[in-house]
Amino acid sequence: MVEKSVVVTNETGLHARPAAALVQFVKSMPGEVELVKEGKVANAKSIFSVMSLGISKGTEISVRVNGENEETNLDKVVEFIEALND
Repeated sequence: MVEKSVVVTNETGLHARPAAALVQFVKSMPGEVELVKEGKVANAKSIFSVMSLGISKGTEISVRVNGENEETNLDKVVEFIEALND
């Protein structure tokens, strides 16, 4: 398992559209992709799980990836989150 921190810069954080876009992006990745905010863990392949974290702009979260191509997929997810614009 690999983990990296990222600050959410999207105006609306990870709510509704950006959360749905993230879920669609990670669904095809093998293994587990998780988001961690203040000790709470969410399955990044579940829209309800992601939205339950209530991630707003400026929030620092950790992204965890476990499975095939962990390092590559971790970098892809972090880049995706950093590039989100609503």
